[in-house]
Amino acid sequence: MACDRIDAYVNAVVLVFAALLLSACASPSQRYASHAHTLGFKALALEGGGFLHIAYEATDSSPSQPLKVYIEHDGTPWTGKRTVSDDPTPRTHLSLELMARDSGHRLLLGRPCYLEAKDDARCNPLIWTHQRYSPQVIDSMVAALRGYLESHGITSTALIGYSGGGTIAWLMAERMPEVKSVVTVAANLDVGYWTSIHGYSELVGSLDPARQPPLPASVCQRHYVGKQDTNVPPSIVHAFATHHPTAKVLELADYDHLCCWLERWPTLRKCD
Repeated sequence: MACDRIDAYVNAVVLVFAALLLSACASPSQRYASHAHTLGFKALALEGGGFLHIAYEATDSSPSQPLKVYIEHDGTPWTGKRTVSDDPTPRTHLSLELMARDSGHRLLLGRPCYLEAKDDARCNPLIWTHQRYSPQVIDSMVAALRGYLESHGITSTALIGYSGGGTIAWLMAERMPEVKSVVTVAANLDVGYWTSIHGYSELVGSLDPARQPPLPASVCQRHYVGKQDTNVPPSIVHAFATHHPTAKVLELADYDHLCCWLERWPTLRKCD
C-alpha cells in the first residue's frame, strides 16, 4: 500500500511538471485561448472587413441587449526596440478577466492578427505596430462586430476597452450608431501625446481619437485613468478630453496601469 501511495504521488508530480512544461512552451495565443477556456468562454471566428477575428463569447442566459464588447490591450507589438514580435497577443489578460467579472451577454473581440488570427495570410507586421489603430483595422473590427450583432438580432452595444483597446473602442464607436456607451480603462486616447512622452516612433497610418470629431452627445463616455499610471499618465486622458467635452474622465488616486481595476469591476463598468 505504501508503494502504491508513493507511485501515485510520483505520477501526480510528473503530471504537474508536464503541465507546467507544456504551459511554458505554449505560445501567447495558446495561453490566451487556454485562459479563456478555463473561464468558460466559447471561442468564435468572425470574418471582418479584410481580416479574421478571434472572439470569446459569454452568456449567462439568452442573448440580451446591449451586448457588452471587451477589447484587449496592444499586447506585445515589439520584443525590442527594433524587433517586431511574431505574435502580438497580450501576455497579460486584463480585459479577459474584466469580462469574467461582468455578467450578461458579453463578447471579447480580438484584433486582426491577434490571438489565433495571427496565422491569417492577410497579416503583416504593420497591422500590429504602426498601423494598430489604422482605418483598415478599425473598419475590420466594426465589420466583425456588426456581423455578430446582425446574426444575433442585437441592435445596441456597449464597448469596453483596456489601454490600447480603449483607443480601438473609441474609434469603433465613431463608426457605429449601434454603440450606446464607451468605457475605457487606462487608454492612450491622445496617441500623439502618448508616443511623444515615451519617445516612441510616431504611429504613422494610425488614427488618433484626440484628433477626431466628438462622438454624439447621446453616447455615454467614461474614461478611467489611474493617478499612479506611468504608461498612460492622467495628462494623456485629460488632453483627449479637452477636444471632447462630453467625455467624462475619472481619475482614481491609488490606481496604476494594472492595479486595481479588477477589484472594483463591474461597478466601474457602468456608464450612466
